Amino acid sequence: MLTFAAAVFFLIATPGPGVLSLAGVGSAFGARPGLRYLAGLFLGTNAVALAVITGVAALVLASPALRTVLFVASTAYLLWLAFRIAAAGSRIAIVPATRPPGVRGGLALQALNPKAYVVNTAFFSGFPLAMAPVWEVAAKLLVVNAIWLPLHVAWMLAGIGLRRLDLAPKAQRAINVAMAAAMVAVVALAAWSAA
Repeated sequence: MLTFAAAVFFLIATPGPGVLSLAGVGSAFGARPGLRYLAGLFLGTNAVALAVITGVAALVLASPALRTVLFVASTAYLLWLAFRIAAAGSRIAIVPATRPPGVRGGLALQALNPKAYVVNTAFFSGFPLAMAPVWEVAAKLLVVNAIWLPLHVAWMLAGIGLRRLDLAPKAQRAINVAMAAAMVAVVALAAWSAA
């Protein structure tokens, strides 16, 4: 169980679209919007876990055409979200982000987040535990959520902490752009690995 918990910690703690966008939403929009977005991410990650556990994700991703459509949709959504974070609070932006992504935004991100599927597949198909399959799945869900939630809250608080520093608008914009650039880098790595 400790090996599984360590794997969960490291796979979730590493920057991906979920934590980067959550820190960005916390930094760009503050605590309340950050919590709403966090709730959506939490619901979404558990929906992805259930899709992986039940095999629905494998069935959907078995179709090359559908997998391509989902990859394009996820890339477009992640780039749009990166733009929203980069444009938040900016007077220079062409289309300023005035409304933060909420629960639906978090759900959408996880539904389209390639890392969520890869990580959940690793969690639930690997790391066998010496217990009945139903109890193993339940135990893994409990461990994953017990680690997922505090790590994501920490990322959100880091973003909120940047907001509370009351940095000059130029510095805040630079931070938002850096977070957005990190998300774009994750998307680029996913596209490169898929090619």
